[in-house]
Amino acid sequence: MKKILVTGGAGFLGSHLCERLLKEGNEVICLDNYFTGNKKNVIHLLDNPLFELIRHDVTEPFYAEVDQIYNLACPASPPHYQYNPIKTIKTSVLGALNMLGLAKRVNAKILQASTSEVYGDPEVHPQTEDYWGNVNPIGLRSCYDEGKRCAESLFVNYKDQNDVKIKIIRIFNTYGTRMNPYDGRVVSNFIVQALKGENITIYGNGKQTRSFQYVDDLVEGMIRMMNSDDSFSGPVNLGNPNEFTMLELAENILKLTKSKSKIVYQPLPQDDPMQRQPNISLAYEKLNGWKPEVDLKDGLEKTIKYFEQIVL
Repeated sequence: MKKILVTGGAGFLGSHLCERLLKEGNEVICLDNYFTGNKKNVIHLLDNPLFELIRHDVTEPFYAEVDQIYNLACPASPPHYQYNPIKTIKTSVLGALNMLGLAKRVNAKILQASTSEVYGDPEVHPQTEDYWGNVNPIGLRSCYDEGKRCAESLFVNYKDQNDVKIKIIRIFNTYGTRMNPYDGRVVSNFIVQALKGENITIYGNGKQTRSFQYVDDLVEGMIRMMNSDDSFSGPVNLGNPNEFTMLELAENILKLTKSKSKIVYQPLPQDDPMQRQPNISLAYEKLNGWKPEVDLKDGLEKTIKYFEQIVL
């Protein structure tokens, strides 16, 4: 049994991670300030004596004796992270500093949930971990992109300067149950619009691509990365290398929901990347053959079923 701290643990990804860590017999401390997380995501875990839920903002220091730290705290969808951009940067940067300080003090291993957004609107396709990215440092998305890039830098420097055992993952588009239906991500947007019979809104011409992984595949990759050999700190891409256009995604969701919604087009937001696809050969090599197992149809069916219960 390990004692494990998960920041952002009541969020979409964090709640699935907490659940899995508990199933494996670990003691889990879940920190969340509920800006985008929700207590309902972890309410089913509260009866477990090995689970502890604490309201806390990672921009403030936190003290606990733990063996591992998963640092997930940060709003991840554009409407949420652009709502208060200064707070978003502070969450990424001060959150990383506070959690790295804790890891240093208690000699814990720490994993940073970074993002494919560090690649910006990429000029290399698919993206490999050695690509530096094409990011606008003063654009609308920069509060998130640059916050995560700075966090990666802090992690590497804590490793080099203080011998902190670090892991960095770069998460590509992930979807699944417990997504906030109104968080502005493309999968949740399309599903909610389809279920309500509203127009499905595609920004741009619909030819821009994303790679969608189901949340269970990501959690498996995160745990494998945390428990991988200490000599490998990353960063490592965790995503699905199967690429879909926005139009293909919308058509898939229309078919699965049997919706009569129409597809409408609106202008593309500033700095919205045209392509996003991970090269996952490093993850496959270093994380015992990790690759996504859930295909888009199966994952969407599970997600649609979840949204039917909370939206209709």
